[in-house]
Amino acid sequence: MTDIDGYPYTLTRTFDVPADVVWEAWTTPDQYAEWANAVPGSVEMDVRPGGVWKAVMVTPEGDFPLTGSYLEVEVNERLVTGMDIPGRPEPATMEMELEERGEQTRLVLNQVCDSAEERDMAEEGSNMLLDGLSDFLADS
Repeated sequence: MTDIDGYPYTLTRTFDVPADVVWEAWTTPDQYAEWANAVPGSVEMDVRPGGVWKAVMVTPEGDFPLTGSYLEVEVNERLVTGMDIPGRPEPATMEMELEERGEQTRLVLNQVCDSAEERDMAEEGSNMLLDGLSDFLADS
C-alpha cells in the first residue's frame, strides 16, 4: 500500500492450485458466496475498474450487507477493492495480490485501517475469509 499512515496488516497464504483457480473463487459470485459465508444469491460482482460489488454476509449477530467497488483489476494477479463504510467519506481499500509459483499460488492481502480497533476487526475478518477460501480450494 502506498499510504502507510494508519494501522496496516498483511496476511499471506499459499494454495495448492493455480492463480486462475484462486481468482475465479474470489471473483465468481456463487463460488465467493460458498466460501465467504454469504447469503446464497446475495453476491453481485462487476469485476472491472469502477464496477461495483455487494454481498450479504452471515454473522453470529445476523446478516450484514456489504457494498463497494473495484478500484484496480489485473486478472489472476491483483485486485484492489473499496468497501463502503457508513460515516466514512472514502471507501476502505483492500489489496489482494496473487503470485503463481509452479503448481501453487501465493496470496498476499494488505489493508491499512484508521485505528487499531478497526485493524484488529478487519484482520480477524480477513483471516476468517482466507480460512474459508483455504477450505474451499482444498475441497475443489
